[in-house]
Amino acid sequence: MTSESEMADMSKPRRSRTVGTPVVVIACAGLVLFVSVGTRQTFGLFLPPMEADLGWGRESFGFAIALQNLVWGVSQPFVGAVADRFGSGRVVIGGAALYALGLVGMASSESAAAFALSSGLLIGLALSGTGFAVVLGAVARATRPERRGFMMSVAGTIGGFGQLLMIPYSQGFISGYDWVAAFLVLAATAALIVPLAAGLTGRVSAEDPDRGAEQSFRDALTEARRNGGYWFLNLGFFVCGFQITFILTHLPAYVADADLAAEMGAVVLVTIGLFNIPGALVLGRLADIYRKRSVLSILYLARAGILAMFVLAPMTPTTIVLFGAGFGLTWLATIPLTNAVVAQLFGVRYVATLFGIAWFVHQVGSFFGAWIGGLIFDLLGSYDMIWWFTAWLGVTAALLHWPIDEPPTARMATAKRAVRRRAGG
Repeated sequence: MTSESEMADMSKPRRSRTVGTPVVVIACAGLVLFVSVGTRQTFGLFLPPMEADLGWGRESFGFAIALQNLVWGVSQPFVGAVADRFGSGRVVIGGAALYALGLVGMASSESAAAFALSSGLLIGLALSGTGFAVVLGAVARATRPERRGFMMSVAGTIGGFGQLLMIPYSQGFISGYDWVAAFLVLAATAALIVPLAAGLTGRVSAEDPDRGAEQSFRDALTEARRNGGYWFLNLGFFVCGFQITFILTHLPAYVADADLAAEMGAVVLVTIGLFNIPGALVLGRLADIYRKRSVLSILYLARAGILAMFVLAPMTPTTIVLFGAGFGLTWLATIPLTNAVVAQLFGVRYVATLFGIAWFVHQVGSFFGAWIGGLIFDLLGSYDMIWWFTAWLGVTAALLHWPIDEPPTARMATAKRAVRRRAGG
């Protein structure tokens, strides 16, 4: 017969079993991002050798990468919904398979159309399955709400090392062998994501209020659509995408226009990646202590100040490195913090879907950051106006985040009270 103590234990809400502890989930999530996002950062290295060997124009290569970003953004909400339904681990495995297949396709492409299909469509879908929305969704489910901002930042920081290490890793194979061999090595590396996905399986039980118990997918979308803070968050994330992609795309050319050494463009990007690591950790920890929307507002305001000082300062190697260090402190910290706000507002049951929508808005900003930067330069012969516009966007994003109401929705608050009553009973 069942004892009274056993009956009491059975009445308490439980979490479903997972493959690993939160530490394992965070480590696996970070390593997936290390390979996935780190590999994506290397694609620009392949432009010169492919252009020389295949005789393509830069427009063909650029279009394929632009298509990749667009596919990533458009598909992310749908891929996120699949992850919410079937679990992040399964989706990551599928994304890893597409990543390896896409990289093999890039290595064997003999036409610009084939390259666009592999690097644009396949890799874009692969990034949806192995990128921030799906992977950080697994972290959100595995961690306590009061520690979620920092833990997501830890996973993002591990992934940030990919920007530092995957670039020399890829360049070594390009220089030592050729670009085809480098793509094949990256395909084999992407396959390592598959065993890491095992650490991202398991889901929080329906009784946990952070899962948004008793809520349908349609109700979740309706709840988010009616929440003004969610749309302020999305608009701020548009600014993030605009700023980051504008800098990644046009900063090396801006440095070259100042008659500085060509390698200074690479130096500043590496500096950004290096300082992103402590920045993400510190800001993630602050987001668990103070209001997340306040931390995000200050982050965007800091970006605006750094951008303004960069434009006003004389262009020297020192000022360029200082800019990279300052902006790097705010570089990718927005991603885990934005995800954490989504989870805090609506719970983690549909966090990959709802953050996926935010990521789509981010990628729209990325598209305009790359395109408008080049358009303004072609029209005016200078980047000065777009630099000031980018700084102004930082102020706008700071103002957009300030009124976000962070307390959980009424549904979440009611669910949490019910769980506490059951646990106390």
